[in-house]
Amino acid sequence: MKRKFSFRIIAILFIFSLLNASSCSDRAETVSCFPSTPINVVINLNLPAYFDLQTVGGWIYVNEQQSGTRGLIIVKTTGGFKVYDRNAPHICPDSNTTLNVENDIKIVCPKDGAEWILLTGEPLKTSSIPPKTYSYSFDNYSNVLSVYY
Repeated sequence: MKRKFSFRIIAILFIFSLLNASSCSDRAETVSCFPSTPINVVINLNLPAYFDLQTVGGWIYVNEQQSGTRGLIIVKTTGGFKVYDRNAPHICPDSNTTLNVENDIKIVCPKDGAEWILLTGEPLKTSSIPPKTYSYSFDNYSNVLSVYY
């Protein structure tokens, strides 16, 4: 009786440890040292500064209060928008890990050359983790984009 009970306890602990280990190793969003700050940006796309967001493939940098520690990259896609954090998602932040857009088609990390497709965030080179994205809402009537986290 005691032997069955101890075997069951060991089996249960083993299963929980496997589940816990696999969930931690499959961290797909960002590295553990990624900064977590509130995001709250409201953009009126009727303003000339945001004209590039009127067409698919157009993008802008947003570097204002409450736009993260390094700002955002906002891209107009066929289905709406993508809002990326400018911190590299795969390495801890330092002075050379701010993501930049190159050739209007890809996002690049200057530290290690990691690349992602601008419109989708799909990794191309070095990193298997996509850039961190944020939720948004878009009001077609007023043409206002709100980004939040």
